[in-house]
Amino acid sequence: MADTKTMAAANPLALRDAEARAEAASSHVHIIRPGVRCITDKRGHATPNGGSPFELVVDASEGFIPLWAQDVTLRWQFADGTLAQFQNPTAAGAAIEQLFGEALVEWGDAAPVRFSKNTDAWDFEIVIKGADDCDPNGCVLASAFFPDAGRHKLYIYPILFHQPRDEQVATLVHEIGHAFGLRHFFALLSEQSAPAKIFGTHNKFTIMNYGDASKLTAADRSDLKKLYELAWSGHLKKIKGTPIKFVKPYHDLPKTDGALAIAAVG
Repeated sequence: MADTKTMAAANPLALRDAEARAEAASSHVHIIRPGVRCITDKRGHATPNGGSPFELVVDASEGFIPLWAQDVTLRWQFADGTLAQFQNPTAAGAAIEQLFGEALVEWGDAAPVRFSKNTDAWDFEIVIKGADDCDPNGCVLASAFFPDAGRHKLYIYPILFHQPRDEQVATLVHEIGHAFGLRHFFALLSEQSAPAKIFGTHNKFTIMNYGDASKLTAADRSDLKKLYELAWSGHLKKIKGTPIKFVKPYHDLPKTDGALAIAAVG
């Protein structure tokens, strides 16, 4: 029987088996808890460039730190047809909306934006995937986006609905944290390709961490609230030398040229 190298030479597009592919990707996968992985952001490490691991990590993947402008409301809708896979689409939509609302309530007054169900010039859609995304590293329960002026998707995978209620809520709290601009607790492995910056301090228990330490805390809320308050007031213009820029949602942009409305504050 031909060995793997011989087969790969004969067919350069031959894939490794699923387990080997998962192992090759494991160093970049963020495992939230056993059997569950997050694909909104990548895995990181404790002390990038000597920084403390006990600090809030914010997105700086574009060379600046995007934060939502003040008084932003994100409009959302269910993607067309996404509820049709349920036996009772109306009831399913109401249940998912309730779940999403419970996750938002967990952030309390630290949430820097409001949310409105609105099909007119929506900013993001909730999409229920038709199949799960699982590999030997674990399953994806949901995925979200970071602040910018584009249109986005918040994906929910069917396996989420088979988790205990508190895990369903915690998963969406985590993904909403990404939508607020938070990266995973540890800064990314590749600082050059998608750097993260640290702000504030808290203990290792944070909803942006993983495993048993993935819990929303009062420090999570206070750090996020302080971050936005200082930025909006103009007292915080940079974090670790990286400028902050405010972004507005898609529905707020001028529709004449489609340009991204980004206002720098540093």
